[in-house]
Amino acid sequence: MRQENRMGRSRGDRVFDAVIFVLLTLIMLVVAYPLYFVIISSFSDPEAVASGSVTLYPIGFTLEGYAKVLEEENVVRGFMNSLYYTVLGVSINLAVTLPTSYALSRKDFFARNAITTFYLVTMFIGGGLIPTYLIIQQTKLIDTVWALVIPGALGVYNMIVARTFFNTNIPEELFEAARLDGCGNTRFFFYVVLPLSSAIIAILTLYYGIGHWNSYFSALMYITTRAKWPLQLELRSILLQNQWVQTTNVLSAEQLAERDRLQALMEMMKYSLIIISTIPMMVLYPFIQKHFVKGVMIGAVKG
Repeated sequence: MRQENRMGRSRGDRVFDAVIFVLLTLIMLVVAYPLYFVIISSFSDPEAVASGSVTLYPIGFTLEGYAKVLEEENVVRGFMNSLYYTVLGVSINLAVTLPTSYALSRKDFFARNAITTFYLVTMFIGGGLIPTYLIIQQTKLIDTVWALVIPGALGVYNMIVARTFFNTNIPEELFEAARLDGCGNTRFFFYVVLPLSSAIIAILTLYYGIGHWNSYFSALMYITTRAKWPLQLELRSILLQNQWVQTTNVLSAEQLAERDRLQALMEMMKYSLIIISTIPMMVLYPFIQKHFVKGVMIGAVKG
């Protein structure tokens, strides 16, 4: 017979738990170390970072990287631009997604199946980059904020998640009771549905917010004025400058030393800027975390 512990678990169960614990710990370390490395590198001496000496702990603690980043006018402006684009974009996303999802969740809406099918087709079939660019160009949205927030105003996946939420959490009996009191669909949506939908609003805010904050390709394609660049393009510019410094051919020892110093400083600024660019999402997530599991479960079953 197998030896049993006081809780009724066999030795094999304990061995299995220990193996799973070790594997999960290793996976956690593999996932968490890159972020940890970026954090300690942002506080370390630039020369130590450039030489690869920083591995497990910061060397020569300094805030020079953050100071240099905040001194850059383009970086501060890019941060404010990204914040503006994100707030505006999320507002438009919610204003479009929530009413659309509610309308498609109503069983008395005769065209809901046809419209839902139309939306689903767009998830798998798109016009491509060139037609999209031509549309943005012909509608005179080039170099405007609207080129970044209007084309993706409705995310089909997010719409399906929100529609499923309305189907499963807003009972039909509630609408019937409201209709007996003279409440129509529009009033019911604004005065009853939205106050009961804080969970899905929080989840959509997180999904859309992360998408807008991390987006850089649309700005790269449509924004031509640097004063309108988001923070992600400024980070890309610093990375490209760092690569240019590394490939620059110099002859004299003084120029070589200057190149190495500049390269080390650019490397440190890169890590500092990465940390700064993640702060808004890190601040937002704790307020939405309690709704996150519920939102994921909603998205797991789509009606």
